[in-house]
Amino acid sequence: MASGAGRRGNKADKVLEYEAFVDKRLKPDLVRAIAERDKLMEQLKTYSDLATNIKMLEENKLARLRTMVNLGSEIYCQADVPDTSRIFVDIGLGFHAELSWKEALDFITTKTTILDRQIDEETKRVARIKSQIKLVCEGIRELLNLGPE
Repeated sequence: MASGAGRRGNKADKVLEYEAFVDKRLKPDLVRAIAERDKLMEQLKTYSDLATNIKMLEENKLARLRTMVNLGSEIYCQADVPDTSRIFVDIGLGFHAELSWKEALDFITTKTTILDRQIDEETKRVARIKSQIKLVCEGIRELLNLGPE
């Protein structure tokens, strides 16, 4: 009888250990992976929007532009762009490059390919973490002699 109680205590300790692993390691890893994927998707959308705007400038042959610029915190001011033939593009790490429309579109094509690959990698990472969580939860159910939910 004493050995059975010891085994139950050991089983309970294992369950607590696995639950702690899920809560302290896997769930935070999952949150970080999803946040990183969301950040990459936002960057992809920004570059896609920029490509659309450049194409609109080309189609409408806009050499001059008057627009509203977001200064931050949703505060806008009017801006007059006397020459739209060259634009500044965020190329990463806080650097911007002055590019022609064609150069910008070429850069965007390359950048979106890289971002697509990174998004795929993060999506796989999210799936791996979710499967690890599921595996640990199934192990906990097995330790507790519970059937599948």
